[in-house]
Amino acid sequence: MFIDTAKVFVKSGDGGNGAISFRREKYVVLGGPSGGDGGNGGSVILEVDPQITTLLDFTYKRNYKAAKGEDGAKSKMYGKSSDDLIIKVPLGTVIRDVETNKIMADLAHKGDRVMVCKGGKGGKGNAKFATPTRQAPSFAEPGMPGEERWITLELKLLADVGLLGFPNVGKSTLLSMVSRAKPKIANYHFTTLKPNLGVVKAAGTQSFVMADIPGIIEGAAEGVGLGIQFLRHIERTRALIHVVDISGIEGRDPIEDFKKINEELKKYSVKLWDRPQIVAANKADMLFEDEKFEEFEKAVKEMGFEKVFKISAATGEGVEALMKEAARLLSEIPVEEIEIPIEERFVPEEKHFTYEIHRADDGAFVVEGTFVERLLDAVNIHDPQSLRYFHKVLKNKGVFDELKEMGIQDEDIVRVRDFEFEYLL
Repeated sequence: MFIDTAKVFVKSGDGGNGAISFRREKYVVLGGPSGGDGGNGGSVILEVDPQITTLLDFTYKRNYKAAKGEDGAKSKMYGKSSDDLIIKVPLGTVIRDVETNKIMADLAHKGDRVMVCKGGKGGKGNAKFATPTRQAPSFAEPGMPGEERWITLELKLLADVGLLGFPNVGKSTLLSMVSRAKPKIANYHFTTLKPNLGVVKAAGTQSFVMADIPGIIEGAAEGVGLGIQFLRHIERTRALIHVVDISGIEGRDPIEDFKKINEELKKYSVKLWDRPQIVAANKADMLFEDEKFEEFEKAVKEMGFEKVFKISAATGEGVEALMKEAARLLSEIPVEEIEIPIEERFVPEEKHFTYEIHRADDGAFVVEGTFVERLLDAVNIHDPQSLRYFHKVLKNKGVFDELKEMGIQDEDIVRVRDFEFEYLL
């Protein structure tokens, strides 16, 4: 089975909470604050592993979560930061954010890696809040929550040359003749259900990688059959060999087939359609009229394609000359990075203090949000000093300003989870 797309959920670890603690050693009177900081949560990182060739593993596991940072402890002991979660993916994997459908990264080289979710930062312990006028703070900072998102992985084969053409025109046979690849070959349509790669070395030329792309049918650009999945793999190739069945033994018109495939390429991507293309008129051993090849060659050249080779993948006729031409063409085409248009690039949003406020049925103003609730967990609501810190954070983050805009009045009730307090102007 060949799996070239996958959708997975990733979540980085939350930061650990800062600790609230005081020195309690014997003979130490009124020991100061000693709460340590929380550790950072682990980030989620995708990394290329050349040994992996498919996305099959992601059909069995779709959820990946990094570990939470440890909470701080007494005696100014810092919580341990969690290790990053490293997820191995094949070379040629494109990562997209599901919500925006923007590209986060294109992992096209060995060793490439990308952070898709950054771990939450650990909170400060109460020792960090001590000042000359506030010598015993009874509050600490909560750890920041980690990020989470759904991402899609798309695998695009890394090949120099892509074999293009309708099903059953002899692409697999050609690949098996010029490389050590052993694709499944049979005389029926869609024998090839996954791309096959082979290294080609023609005498006196530089070796190159060639991919046998599964047959494309009419309507592939609109998703007919498995068209889009197949077209995806041709995007990285620098040149194309368009294989056409010149024999016509199946009652097909080779000129019409050639036109239809190129129309599908143009619909899918103008850049792909404009890629250098060598035409291979295959099954010449079954051709009984040379005029048929001459007619095909003339029509193709009139369309602007200069290189047309008469070959037989089964007997080897013309194959070596075809491969030498492919190698020569590649020597003139520079290896370029796949450009990601600016409008398709994913730009991570700046992390802000987020919250929501709504009016409950009993008239109370309810403040909700992960950070607000974690802040509440980190303070002692029965301690005036700690409570002042809680109110200060809400004020600094704009919560009170928004409450004023919503029309809050003096002595109205504000509720954060199960904690309520009166708003005082």
